[in-house]
Amino acid sequence: MVRTKAAASGEAGDAIIIKKYANRRLYNTASSSYITLDDLARMVRENVEFQVLDAKTGDDITHSILTQIIMDEEANGGQQMLPVSFLRQLIGMYGNSMQALMPSYLEASMTNFRENQSKIREAFEKGISATPFAAIHETNMAMMRAAADAFMPGLGKPKGKPADRSPAKPAPDTQSEIAVLREQMAAMQKKLDELGK
Repeated sequence: MVRTKAAASGEAGDAIIIKKYANRRLYNTASSSYITLDDLARMVRENVEFQVLDAKTGDDITHSILTQIIMDEEANGGQQMLPVSFLRQLIGMYGNSMQALMPSYLEASMTNFRENQSKIREAFEKGISATPFAAIHETNMAMMRAAADAFMPGLGKPKGKPADRSPAKPAPDTQSEIAVLREQMAAMQKKLDELGK
């Protein structure tokens, strides 16, 4: 766990500090009131930034609290969002050589989905059901290949196809990797714009 005593002194920016006590109660320091996990879930949906700290040690426990909210939503909600196959694949990534890529890949995929959410909804309303997800999948796979190639050159190339795109190059630095991802996101945006017309 990461110690974040500095966060309590203001380095956390505009994030609201939530303290979790040994009795499992959560205390919102901004409103000076006790809150529940449901309240935190609502804050997430309303894009309210917060950080959860262990009241005794000052450790940042935001990750474990957010994970607990997801578990509660999956257990109590009517419709589960995370398919069993996805959960199996995610668990399989722990300890895998690609584990380090997963957080940034999943974050980029979710950001991409959220940014294009309204266009996907419009496409569904117009009866174009498969195309938006095919475009998102294509972009996600391209991002994953680019990320894999950055860390392990040659791994991101599809099997059975020659690497004929360009002559051998050294592994791209962070700037060129970001440029590639931006180009792929722009191509995805263009496809979605064309669907929306």
